Amino acid sequence: MRAVVYSETGGPEVLRLVERPTPAPGQGEVFVKIGVSGVNPTDWKTRRGSGSGGRLSGELVPNQDGAGTIEAVGAGVDPERVGQRVWLWEAAWERPGGTAQEYVVLPARQAVPLPDEASFDLGASLGIPSLTAHRCLTVAEAGPRRLTAGALAGRCVLVAGGAGAVGHFAIQLARWAGARVIATVSTDEKEALARAAGAHHVVNYRRPEAAAETLSFAPDGVDVVTEVAPGANAELDAAVIAPNGTVAVYADDGSGVGLAARPLMVRNVRYQFVLVYTVPRDAKDHAVQDVVKAVADGALTVGRDAGLPLHRYSLAQTAAAHTAVEAGAVGKALIDVT
Repeated sequence: MRAVVYSETGGPEVLRLVERPTPAPGQGEVFVKIGVSGVNPTDWKTRRGSGSGGRLSGELVPNQDGAGTIEAVGAGVDPERVGQRVWLWEAAWERPGGTAQEYVVLPARQAVPLPDEASFDLGASLGIPSLTAHRCLTVAEAGPRRLTAGALAGRCVLVAGGAGAVGHFAIQLARWAGARVIATVSTDEKEALARAAGAHHVVNYRRPEAAAETLSFAPDGVDVVTEVAPGANAELDAAVIAPNGTVAVYADDGSGVGLAARPLMVRNVRYQFVLVYTVPRDAKDHAVQDVVKAVADGALTVGRDAGLPLHRYSLAQTAAAHTAVEAGAVGKALIDVT
């Protein structure tokens, strides 16, 4: 089978297309034919490693997310799953085989049924972004711990970086759960995308009146912030967060987080840091289940008209897909594997 691999850390040039033996599923595993592989920032960051170009022990296949069809199952897995369309998550987390290959073997729980009406493009886009968004929306002290239609009714959510993949699904999940949603963006193009995703109100965070514009829509403050740039946005977050609000940080913008402690203490504000790979197993399983419900309800969508443009590449162009994501391409990079 064809696979993209790398055996040393570094830039996109370390990725190469090779022929490898086709794997077989073991106990509790499924064998999936990949239709579409999705690229996330974590994929190029993992590939770069320390940036020193160090050798790795063996070959690694990149990319955590994807969608495809189960063609075989291992012992202990219901044989009725053969032929099932699925979306995949964390395929390459602490494992050598990601989704940038024609076939992948992974634990059965990480291959989630995808309804016939949901495209492989949507399936390959869900994974890390949707599970991260779910976690950010469910870590507030007052809950909810699960997302369902109406679970966030009466709450106001601020989605920083509303045009990104995590931001996109945070907007859509929060809307589905009944929240009033504000998104922050940096350009008119991104504003249009955030609105297409479903944001009720969009603010350009580069404007000096960004805090005032946010509070004009949420005069009592926002209850939850899903934060992609905690250092750059610290002042804005502090200005708009409601008493007992939560800032859920899922990315590191490298600038550090400088906080004026006393005003946040007075309001009992919580900062919660989120890395989806290491959240508790039960929380992750709940996130998967809730995302499945949202997909079934038609609440999660992709494509430019839905607010998340798709950029397509072939398997041989995986390095170009990684380059685009690393350069900050607006939208989702997808690799057509088959």
